[in-house]
Amino acid sequence: MPTKKKFFIVAIGVSAGGQEPLWHFFEQIPPDSGIAFIVIQHLNRDFVSIADKLLAKHTNMPVQWATNNQPVRPNCVYMLPINKMMTIENGSLHLQDRHVESRSNWAVDIFFNSLAKGEKAHAIGIVLSGAGSDGSLGAIHIHDEKGTVMVQDPQTAQFASMPASAILKDHPSEILSPQRLAHALLDFVASKASTSS
Repeated sequence: MPTKKKFFIVAIGVSAGGQEPLWHFFEQIPPDSGIAFIVIQHLNRDFVSIADKLLAKHTNMPVQWATNNQPVRPNCVYMLPINKMMTIENGSLHLQDRHVESRSNWAVDIFFNSLAKGEKAHAIGIVLSGAGSDGSLGAIHIHDEKGTVMVQDPQTAQFASMPASAILKDHPSEILSPQRLAHALLDFVASKASTSS
């Protein structure tokens, strides 16, 4: 029985001020990169979100809200649904209800941690604009498991504390604007493909 070819899974943590950086990033990604993308975005729990439809205007990859036990495929974008927390295990997404009384949102850390554990060197975490420090501890776990972390340059972020915290607590391989992060990601994945072929 042939073994499934491994592919990189990129988790993108984003919060306040992160919508446009997310769009700018995906505008640079071709639809056949061979990479899977998981968007972990802090969303207002009281409103119906159309973040998926908005993002779909900026990429030719299929964009969808993640569902429970959903297998992750390359060249697809999966988004964290409202009022959920998400992890990944054995290449499938798992959703849990977010506690109603939970004021702080650590969805990025929670997903980064599970991605690091399951995907090791094939895990890539990207932190874009946002308030607070979600993603910082998860970034450390990704690096501890030989994965890769990239962060939006805080000078290009509307809300700089999330990327700045990740830079302070970890050592990202790239600190760039969203557009340049996309190209750095593609170059990194291409370099890994060439060394493994």
